[in-house]
Amino acid sequence: MTRIFAVGDLQGERRAFAALLDQLDFDPGADRLILLGDLVNRGHDSLGTLRAVRALGAAATVLLGNHDLHLLAAARSGRLNRKDSLHDILDAHDREDLLCWLRHQRLAYREPITGTLCVHAGVAVDWTVDDALRHAAEVEAALRSDDPGTLLDALYGNEPDVWSDQLVGVARWRYIVNAFTRQRMVYADGRLEFRHKLAPYPAPDGLLPWFAHPARASRDTPIVFGHWSTLGKIDWPEASVRGLDTGCVWGGPLTAIELISGEVVQTPCRAGH
Repeated sequence: MTRIFAVGDLQGERRAFAALLDQLDFDPGADRLILLGDLVNRGHDSLGTLRAVRALGAAATVLLGNHDLHLLAAARSGRLNRKDSLHDILDAHDREDLLCWLRHQRLAYREPITGTLCVHAGVAVDWTVDDALRHAAEVEAALRSDDPGTLLDALYGNEPDVWSDQLVGVARWRYIVNAFTRQRMVYADGRLEFRHKLAPYPAPDGLLPWFAHPARASRDTPIVFGHWSTLGKIDWPEASVRGLDTGCVWGGPLTAIELISGEVVQTPCRAGH
């Protein structure tokens, strides 16, 4: 029987990823893997991680996280942050093949057997699952185009922080990217907030986790996501979500969940940075 594993943020920890696949006894001919984004950056071997994931071929569905998009933007602009560990990719002989492959990955994925929506960080409060997939496809098309530079050059910024169907161009793309790859907390009116990165409770007045918003249009759909290493727990049954970033790059475990059975599997990572 096919097993379907969703896996939290790898962030360049190739050895932990290999150990997890061994622990799962993962069979790429029969099993399926959904990687929830942030394949690279901050870890010990971003290049090896990217190559290992790519080598899985059709056995792996890959979502883009904020660090993956940062890699694509940095490859274009040449600008890296002090804490980045992306030089090995940018200097690699197969750099262009890897970057092209990365540009062709997803922002959101609805797993067809369980109906689970898979994203890196979250889903905008106003979006149904169908909305989310449609808006993800807009950005995916821009990234896969012959000229993704218009998107990548405008990637950074916190505005707009509220969704409107009237948004167009780079403003629309930036909101979609931020909703899928950066959000954690929102205001009661659904506006995105990017400063609070700690555990969701307690939180500053007026803020709540995106998944706890009472009017969230995707509330009846099971969702798995990564991105939030300080979340504090995996299961949030009252919201039908599971957060799988357990901080492997910081010395926490690397976490996978088998979507059909619900079994959670974790493997230790090396000490954090």
